[in-house]
Amino acid sequence: MSDTSPNSDPGGAPEISVIIPVYNESANLSLLVKKIVEVMRPFGRSFEIVLVDDGSDDGSPGIIRRLCRACPELRAVLFRRNFGQSAAMTAGFDHARGEIVVSMDGDLQNDPADIPRLVEKLEEGFDVVSGWRRERKDKLVSRRLPSVIANWIIARSTGVRLHDYGCSLKAYRRDVAKNLLLYGELHRFIPVLATLYGARIAEVEVTHHPRRAGTSKYGIGRTYRVIMDLLLMLFFQKFATRPLQFFGLSGGLLFAAGFVIESYLTWLKLGRGQDIGGRPLLILGVLLIITGIVLAGIGLLAELVVRTYYESTGRRIYTVREICQ
Repeated sequence: MSDTSPNSDPGGAPEISVIIPVYNESANLSLLVKKIVEVMRPFGRSFEIVLVDDGSDDGSPGIIRRLCRACPELRAVLFRRNFGQSAAMTAGFDHARGEIVVSMDGDLQNDPADIPRLVEKLEEGFDVVSGWRRERKDKLVSRRLPSVIANWIIARSTGVRLHDYGCSLKAYRRDVAKNLLLYGELHRFIPVLATLYGARIAEVEVTHHPRRAGTSKYGIGRTYRVIMDLLLMLFFQKFATRPLQFFGLSGGLLFAAGFVIESYLTWLKLGRGQDIGGRPLLILGVLLIITGIVLAGIGLLAELVVRTYYESTGRRIYTVREICQ
């Protein structure tokens, strides 16, 4: 593929990578790439666009191949099947070559014109800049209202105070993007994961457009998965590297409660001669003791898994921003 763009960098990596997970967005792809190019070429920074097709079955792969031949800044990653947005974003981060990585949706609701503003804010000294769709152009009941409630709950429970967790339009420094381990539905919690990494986060108001074509892949039916992922994030924040403290404490409390119950029943049997064989409290006490022992065992196994993970991969439980000498 010939490279005639003044903003491409054939001799090295581009400054900015714009990654876009897409799934069945054939009606939007051509205009999406056109708008990004129209914004980024005058911006004066070398850039690339990385489209990640998440197993589309609407003809998107063919359109992407054609766009790659026509646009020298465009690269693409095509999945064999649908793996989900978290996997698509991870692939985009993995294949991005820029020192600054920008993520956005492929439905044209994010405005590419906001990319320079996010990059400029990032260069003020932040590690992640997240978009805030203050004037969101979505349906009230099925999209906006659940999003407002979810954003409030996530911000209050995690301590990462942002207005809009669901906005895909974000800018990252390369080291942060490369160290975000996304799986399941964790792309919703990128600000929390970035905070665990030690990133400094800012928020910038961005433009939000109504969907032009295609259908939304989101809805109120994802609420349960968001709640489960939130519980996972809360566990990550406090106990990811010390699971025994969580499981050991829970197991210890249950064991203690069961021990107290069984001690009381033993006193009734031996001290007062009462029959305790038919009491439900006897079964409850035994269950609490067994559950407590099981949880403590899970905590010990989790500690072994965590230690094995860090020692075998060479990863550290800390991140370094800079070293001064």
